[in-house]
Amino acid sequence: MAIALALFVCSNARAQSVPASKFRFGIGVDGLVPIGNTADVANFGLGLTPRLQYGISDKFALTFTSGIYHFFPKTVSYPASGSFPGFTAKYKSNIIPVKVGFKYFVGGNFYVAGEAGVSFEVSEGGQSKHFLWSPGIGYATKKWDIGARYENFSGSHYSDGIIGLRVAYGFGL
Repeated sequence: MAIALALFVCSNARAQSVPASKFRFGIGVDGLVPIGNTADVANFGLGLTPRLQYGISDKFALTFTSGIYHFFPKTVSYPASGSFPGFTAKYKSNIIPVKVGFKYFVGGNFYVAGEAGVSFEVSEGGQSKHFLWSPGIGYATKKWDIGARYENFSGSHYSDGIIGLRVAYGFGL
């Protein structure tokens, strides 16, 4: 992480512009902090997220992001009660997000972003899918993109989230 930050700071930091009608591709590494009920069963997560970006104008771009999030489990103990025997479990989970969204450059290299889509959760208990929405902010140069976001997963009487930090390297196609 420190190496990526040093490379980002030392890279050429010209004003970001999103060339209209141009594609960009970036691959990111995500640090994920679970919040809500997810924090009861997972310590933290790491993600790998490729993103395709298409410039609509010099300040606005459309995005498509996918990848995988892996959460490192906590050991959770359930006490015995009545006829229910107690047990200890490690909840293992991976999430595959599929999101479309936008980036709007508000000034210089700074942007606001929004994404929505579906997440496919693959855990020991089976598979499920949830609606996903994610507001964020970030800073991008011609090569580097650092963004922070809140990501919410909801559906079937379920709502949970993560706070994520993404560091990505990108290039024009």
